[in-house]
Amino acid sequence: MDYVSLHTIPHYDDCAPLVEGLGYTLVELRIVPQKKTIHILAVIASKDPSVDIGVNDCSKVHHALLPRLEALLGTDDTYMELTSPGMERNIKNAAEFEIFVGREVRVWDRTVNDWVGGVIKSADMKSVTFTIKSVETDTFEEKTVLYENIAKAKFIHL
Repeated sequence: MDYVSLHTIPHYDDCAPLVEGLGYTLVELRIVPQKKTIHILAVIASKDPSVDIGVNDCSKVHHALLPRLEALLGTDDTYMELTSPGMERNIKNAAEFEIFVGREVRVWDRTVNDWVGGVIKSADMKSVTFTIKSVETDTFEEKTVLYENIAKAKFIHL
């Protein structure tokens, strides 16, 4: 899995402070020019991993973010879709692990050819560290996985 800094995504740095000011985190921002319109996809998450995003949250951010993007892009011929990460999000960019600290995820670890799951304790530019509960001993342990060893990752939803 590759780590691509969110700050390298076009217009991310212009939009992230606005979203954070509303109490959310901007997870993903894609701007795709199409024939006569510009398609915008934005994904927001709660700063608190125990709080889910609802329709009202998405609406609030949509109403604030769309005018900002239209001003930045110099057009009002846009279509914007704003969503939550969803319950079973596939993590596409290793930089997202930092956003989702405290959430339960699983990754396919190439070094063991199996899923490794736990709560994200920390993440940096090279690896993610999970807190994993051992069923046999009822204790907690930490496991660090390098991004280069992750084939895929997704939220755990029970």
